Amino acid sequence: MRVYIPATVPMLRELVTNRELHPIGGTAFAVTPALREAYASGDDEELAEVAMGEAARASLRLLAAERDDDEDATAAPADAGRPVYRRAVIAADVTGAKLRSDLDDAVVKLAGPITYDQIGCVHVDLAEAEPQVAKAVDVVDAADLGDTDAEFVLGDAEDHQLAWYAAQELPFLLELL
Repeated sequence: MRVYIPATVPMLRELVTNRELHPIGGTAFAVTPALREAYASGDDEELAEVAMGEAARASLRLLAAERDDDEDATAAPADAGRPVYRRAVIAADVTGAKLRSDLDDAVVKLAGPITYDQIGCVHVDLAEAEPQVAKAVDVVDAADLGDTDAEFVLGDAEDHQLAWYAAQELPFLLELL
């Protein structure tokens, strides 16, 4: 099954360094039977875009958690720097994913970590998306609760398409960030 795993730049660095990644809570997104049923029309490619979009939104929540962790740290390492406000989604092929339609139509729980060999590609925001992504991090929860102003801010970030990178390009991309 092709899954879309929400990530952040530090998580991508961990994946490159350790050659595997433990997704937060084992959570990923995929084209599930419930997702197919929720859409009256749409082919597999369109539904995969929906699942990837859900993973990109989840990446905003991971960015918020990283930012909050940085703010709570009393002594940051000298090379910590500012957070990298870029959404990231890892597309990987896995077996054993369990459907979690109790959470949302596209949510699945992974059986374990993903390895570098399972990665099909990685999607990451380009630099010009960073200002909008930084603003969206602050309002993603409010947008989900129906705040129309927050939805507008979130939409500005989601208007940016994630760039596609082959798995073998990931180390080079991370060097440039």
